[in-house]
Amino acid sequence: MTPGLESPRGSRDLPFYLLAAVAGMGTGWVDVAINDLLFTALLVLVASMLLGLLRPHWPWRWVVVMGMFVPLSELAAYLILTVKPTRAQVYGSFLASLPGIAGAYGGSLMRGVLDNLRQGK
Repeated sequence: MTPGLESPRGSRDLPFYLLAAVAGMGTGWVDVAINDLLFTALLVLVASMLLGLLRPHWPWRWVVVMGMFVPLSELAAYLILTVKPTRAQVYGSFLASLPGIAGAYGGSLMRGVLDNLRQGK
């Protein structure tokens, strides 16, 4: 590719946004199927840490992308599968993004440490 015709940053990050969306939908499905908030939080933590490690710039975006799909999965289950979540499960689906903050920023920090170790700093 010629130096003046580089693709915009957003198009290079598109596969990672799709990965975040799929991880969020999968986590939401697990939340509906298993109804265990701790396991849901663990899945959000692991997926956001992986995304923060792969793309360390602006780690909050992985929390936002993944965090919106867990409540949307609750809504889809309510509308399509006629699963009636409790009020606590609905609030818990919003709170599941909190461990994602630690995961995304932890993955970003880990990437910075690994890059410094590779450079010998």
